[in-house]
Amino acid sequence: MIHRMSRLVVALSASIALSSALAEEVQVAVAANFTAPIQAIASDFEKDTGHKLVAAFGATGQFYTQIKNGAPFEVFLAADDSTPAKLESEGDSLAGSRFTYAVGTLALWSAKDGYVDAKGEVLKKNQFKHLSIANPKAAPYGLAATQVLEKLNLSKAVAPKIVEGQNITQALQFVASGNAELGFVALSQVYKDGKITSGSAWIVPAELHDPIKQDALILNKGKDNPAAKALVEYLRGPKAAAVIKSYGYQL
Repeated sequence: MIHRMSRLVVALSASIALSSALAEEVQVAVAANFTAPIQAIASDFEKDTGHKLVAAFGATGQFYTQIKNGAPFEVFLAADDSTPAKLESEGDSLAGSRFTYAVGTLALWSAKDGYVDAKGEVLKKNQFKHLSIANPKAAPYGLAATQVLEKLNLSKAVAPKIVEGQNITQALQFVASGNAELGFVALSQVYKDGKITSGSAWIVPAELHDPIKQDALILNKGKDNPAAKALVEYLRGPKAAAVIKSYGYQL
């Protein structure tokens, strides 16, 4: 009996050691708009695969520069499709790994209840002092915001009132802190399970800006890391899809 017990302990120890050896970390560059969804996905990913996801958040354009300068990222979740396509064409990624993991939605948001109406008429009234957007040169949601203003013929009228965040998180913070009465943000930042989580918002119709297709790909530094491949597969699966949809993204 003692011999059987000791054999069982040895077998269990070997199994634990093997699973620990197979578990890897994956370094992921994540567009700021996808902060909440990836944090929710990360815990399930770790439970289901044993791999650990280590995320850094920022603007897509800034990540491009960092990746080109040798940053240790293994997977890139961008806020557009053009930046990953560029990295792919420049030989910085695993061939065939790029895919669209989400299609983003833009929202005009205020921290104040009732300040932003459901049709965005508050923009045309132009009675606010500051309008927050993300840097359109680095952040695709910022670029989409400028396209909306152009479509509505408001670019010149609101230009003196615009305050720019380095990324979409900072654009949101300007509004949340009261430094801007309203701002263009990613819907995912203020939305969960079918409703706006705080303040008031206009969900911007998709036809007012170019589609915000968000692509992911495995970078060269991650091509031999099983955790990188596991993450990309996981993002395509039903569990991740349910989380992504719950934050207002299309698939």
